[in-house]
Amino acid sequence: MYGTIDGFNYGATTPLAAYLMACLGGALGLRCTARSVRTQRSWKPGWLALGSASIGSGIWTMHFIAMMGFHVKETPVGFDIPTTLLSLLVAIVVVGIGVFMVGYRGVSRGVLLSAGVFTGLGVAGMHYIGMSAMRMQGHLEYSVPTVLLSVLIAVVAATAALWAAVTIHGFRASLGSSMVMGVAVTGMHYTGMAAVSVRLDDVLGASVGGNAPASLILPMLIGPVVFLVIAGTIIMFDPLLVLGEGEWNQKKADSSRLPPPPPPRPVWPARPPEDPVQAPASRPAPPHGGQEYGGW
Repeated sequence: MYGTIDGFNYGATTPLAAYLMACLGGALGLRCTARSVRTQRSWKPGWLALGSASIGSGIWTMHFIAMMGFHVKETPVGFDIPTTLLSLLVAIVVVGIGVFMVGYRGVSRGVLLSAGVFTGLGVAGMHYIGMSAMRMQGHLEYSVPTVLLSVLIAVVAATAALWAAVTIHGFRASLGSSMVMGVAVTGMHYTGMAAVSVRLDDVLGASVGGNAPASLILPMLIGPVVFLVIAGTIIMFDPLLVLGEGEWNQKKADSSRLPPPPPPRPVWPARPPEDPVQAPASRPAPPHGGQEYGGW
């Protein structure tokens, strides 16, 4: 016997909130990665790590906010916390590997393809690890073609995101790219959810293990969301984002066209004062044998 699945138990609230979180994580990650291209080499790993954590946290938060709307009519649904946190770690690590690959080695075809495939498979793995965290009176079954389609979407979305991260530097372009990436990542999630069916156990009990979906709201919001807010605050103090790409470049160009400062004036040593006792002896004699008379 199969259960009746409702993936939108709270209507459009969970899909919209999930999409916004995916866009937020993507936007912050793209700005951090773009900033790493224009910074000193010593700061580059920090910007890349911040971007990786932003994208990974955004994708993970999107997934579990969307899972808040997952409901099976015949059985309650719970979540195993350790497996849920493992999926967060997987998301951040695989995105970080891909971001560091393109951040240091560029977006040549081979590097971009390998990084995109690895990151896409990792994001899909995060999704299905998170699905395995569900606890219910039954077990999940998947449609293989739909699962493969969700993995393909994840790989394409990851490749496009990595390409945009190191080639798109403008604020508006990054914002548009993050919105497209949010659509792709959210679409991957709901494509994967469309592959799911629940085969119920023969004997249904009164309860299931794990924590109810509502009990995961606080750790999701207090953890990754607070991190995304802090990352956004750090980025907002960056002049490339505050001034905008064009104005920042114009400001640097104007400063480079300023005339050089004048050279410093030479400082000559001061002339030593004459000795008042020796001053009269140094006076020249009057001309033509004249006689010099003092005062009466």
